[in-house]
Amino acid sequence: MNTAPAYLSAPRYVLGETEADHTTITNLATRARDFGMPPKAALWGWGTVRRTAKSLETLAVESGAAALAAAGVEPGSVDGLIMCSTRFPGGPRTHGRFVEAVMSGIGLADAAFTGITLNRCTNLLVGLRMAQAFVAAGHHRRVLVLSTDRITDESVRMENFALFSDGAAACVVGAEPHGTDAYEMVAGASAQDPAALDWSNEISSDLARTVNERVLTAAGMKAGDLDGVLHLNLYKPLVVMKERQAGFAAEQLFLDNIARVGHCFAADPLINLVDRGAAGGLRDGGHYLLAASVPGVRVGVLLRKLSARPAPAATTSREL
Repeated sequence: MNTAPAYLSAPRYVLGETEADHTTITNLATRARDFGMPPKAALWGWGTVRRTAKSLETLAVESGAAALAAAGVEPGSVDGLIMCSTRFPGGPRTHGRFVEAVMSGIGLADAAFTGITLNRCTNLLVGLRMAQAFVAAGHHRRVLVLSTDRITDESVRMENFALFSDGAAACVVGAEPHGTDAYEMVAGASAQDPAALDWSNEISSDLARTVNERVLTAAGMKAGDLDGVLHLNLYKPLVVMKERQAGFAAEQLFLDNIARVGHCFAADPLINLVDRGAAGGLRDGGHYLLAASVPGVRVGVLLRKLSARPAPAATTSREL
C-alpha cells in the first residue's frame, strides 16, 4: 500500500485509423495452421484489427493530449512523463528526436521523462506503478503515462496468442484526482519468474495468483470482491482459462474487446477500462484490477472508482 495517495485520471486511447476484418490478414490461414489452431473465428475471438499509417510519436501525442484535455490539466503543469513501447524506433542517436517530438507535440515543458520497453505487454502497468511510486514518494505531482505501439511487419500481426492492433493509451497519475473519470490507486504488485521469460513459454497462472495475493492482501480483499478485471485482449480461450485459474469468475472478465479491438500491446487494460465504463460496467466505489501477463511476468494495479465530479478548470500551475 502507498503511504501517500495517488490517483489515475482521465484514461483515453486512440486506435489505428483503418479498421479491417481479421480475414484481411494475408497469412492468417497459414499462421493458424502452423500454430495448430482450427480456423474458427468465434472460438478464438477473431474479429477486427486496427492498422495505422501514423508514427508512434503521432499516436503518443494524440492519446496524451486527449488524456490531458479530459483531465482538465494544462500540459505545462505536468512534471513527469513515462512513455512505454515494445519497440522505440532507432537507437541512441534517434531517441532524443523521438522524445522531443512527443513532448513538443503534447506541449510538455521540462517534464522529466522515462522510457519503458523491456517489460513487453506489461509495459503500461509497469509505467503506472512507477508513476504511482513517484507521486507517493513526492518526486512528482502530476505524471502523464502513455503507451504507444504499432505493427511494422504485417507478417506477424497474428501470433499464437493474439491478433495485434495499432494504437496508444494514456492517463494522468497525480496526487489528486482530475476530471470526471478518476480512480484511487489502491495497490499494485508484480511477480516474475526469470527462468520463464523466454517468448516460447506459457503465461503463468501461478504468477497471477501471487500478484493477487500481494495486491488483495494489501487492500484487505479477496478475488471475489473485485467488481471487474481488465486484462490483455489475448485469444478468448487463453484469457478465460488463465484468469479463471488465477481465481477470477467469468463475470469479472471483460471479453468484448477481444473481437472488437484485438490486442493493442500493453494498452489493453486501459482501453478495456474505458470501454467497460462506456458500456455502463463500472460503478462508483467499485474495485477494478488492471492486469497483464506475459511469459515470466504478471503485473496488477488495483483501482477504486471515484464518484463522478464536475470537470475542474484547467490546471496551469504545478502548485496544487
